[in-house]
Amino acid sequence: MSYKLPPANQLSTVPRPQLIEALNHLFEPCPTLSSLLISKVFSGGLTYPDYPEMIERCREELLQYLGLADSEAYGSGTAVNPDVSKIIAAHPRLGQSAPNKTEKLSAHSSQEQRSLQGSEEESRKLNELNEQYEATFPGLRYVVFVNGRPRSVIMQNMIDRINRNDISQERRDAFNAMCDIALDRAKKLNSV
Repeated sequence: MSYKLPPANQLSTVPRPQLIEALNHLFEPCPTLSSLLISKVFSGGLTYPDYPEMIERCREELLQYLGLADSEAYGSGTAVNPDVSKIIAAHPRLGQSAPNKTEKLSAHSSQEQRSLQGSEEESRKLNELNEQYEATFPGLRYVVFVNGRPRSVIMQNMIDRINRNDISQERRDAFNAMCDIALDRAKKLNSV
């Protein structure tokens, strides 16, 4: 990957398109997420000495946003601000090169998911788990920091989370995983 992130302490001063591009490399491209982070993490010209500190601030804001969204939920607690689902669903399904014809795997996701490649049978099972996860947690995608872990470990984690059947925890896990992934990407882009 030839992209290099701008210095973290300059993010609040770069033009908005450059800031969005940096966020798209750290997280998956998602206008809803970019707008939220720009308004909360960079408002008033806030600066950060490094990417880990900036990403941890993103984590705090995302979890606070989720808490606010959960407190506004009604009924069984499964309904929540639709922007939460938009942010989480910006991540591609695990183990698939293209979730559908209108989406494509980012270069980062493609690289990160190489350890998930397997036989046709393993691919079929992972696809079934993706479908089961999405049926259990409507509007969400399974998001996890793969970090080179083998397919079997990731699939067991997915099964465990499906069986746990706690959508509020899934949202928190997804936001935390997104930030863990962003920390790893920042290191790989030589900007930490």
